[in-house]
Amino acid sequence: MAQKTIVVIGAGVAGLTTAMLLSRTRKYRVIIAAKHMPGDYAIEYASPWAGANYMPVSIRDTDAAQYDRDTWLPLEDLARHHPEAGVHFQECQIFNRAADAQSTTAAWFSELLSTNPWFKDVVSDFKVLPRSDLAAGIDSATSFTSFCINTAIYLPWLLSQCLRNGVKVQRGTFSHISDAVSVDPSHPADLIVNCTGLGASTLGGVQDTSVVAARGQITLVRNDPGGRMMNFSGTEDGPDEACYIMARAAGGGTILGGSYQKGNTDSGIDLNQATRIMQRAVKACPALTGGKGIEALDIIRHGVGLRPVREDGTRVAKEKIGGVWVVHNYGAGGAGYQSSYGCAQAALDLVEEALGGRNKAKL
Repeated sequence: MAQKTIVVIGAGVAGLTTAMLLSRTRKYRVIIAAKHMPGDYAIEYASPWAGANYMPVSIRDTDAAQYDRDTWLPLEDLARHHPEAGVHFQECQIFNRAADAQSTTAAWFSELLSTNPWFKDVVSDFKVLPRSDLAAGIDSATSFTSFCINTAIYLPWLLSQCLRNGVKVQRGTFSHISDAVSVDPSHPADLIVNCTGLGASTLGGVQDTSVVAARGQITLVRNDPGGRMMNFSGTEDGPDEACYIMARAAGGGTILGGSYQKGNTDSGIDLNQATRIMQRAVKACPALTGGKGIEALDIIRHGVGLRPVREDGTRVAKEKIGGVWVVHNYGAGGAGYQSSYGCAQAALDLVEEALGGRNKAKL
């Protein structure tokens, strides 16, 4: 029986992970067609800009929580056995302030801020920090061992795994999802996997208007935060600004963030916001500059990316469009890396249902 052809649209973390899992089965001819590839930096290509860690924000007993749960073990395996992937273990500390309860950031982080989150039995070394150890203004805090990912290494690593498994990779832009059927005219697609992220809001045949941009601005520095990640429930600088610090593996620098500005698509660097980001980070983690001010930060770059936030959560579903099966995997927002394997495996299951003739649709 001839191999069936699958075209994956999108080469962010969702598209690359899904294509990699598909190619590992050796059942299909897999083609990645995408506007952006690892090495590109564009505001709508969110994956390179991500802090890229494992800090679950999904609510317990939801599909999103299951995707996060199913991603822990694959990332743990990479951190333990595949240093070339750019994933490493890092202590993570989460700080909650009651004053932030009504903020956009606290709503986004609600499960992460809990002292009894669903993921406490998934991550390593979870514990609630004693109140006596907390700084003024902090009402509760937790710590656990997590991961941080160097996206500049990890995205090319994912692509290399796809290439090793025979995946064909090419640039491509599409006005309608059905256009992807003819990416390889000699092998028309039997199924399309839609990993277009924010592009799903305008892609013909999909046009999912529940997908909105959430602007994130970060500053990447050479300074070392002392081997830990830190995340706060909010800031004094506005309800859609955030404070987080995370050191990427293998010399990838330290991410200082950030913001969560839904509906804002401004691609420009807001230098005032950059200053606030740096000031918050230095105050929260004096180890960054040895107690000095932001002038002691060694800046690599400032960056802006748009998280593809879907109001109803990540869409992992299948449907027929123009007589061809389409499996969707998009809309993870700021959880793209920490849910990547769970979402990709769920998408693979739907591919096999569709091409295997089973009718167990999840819409």
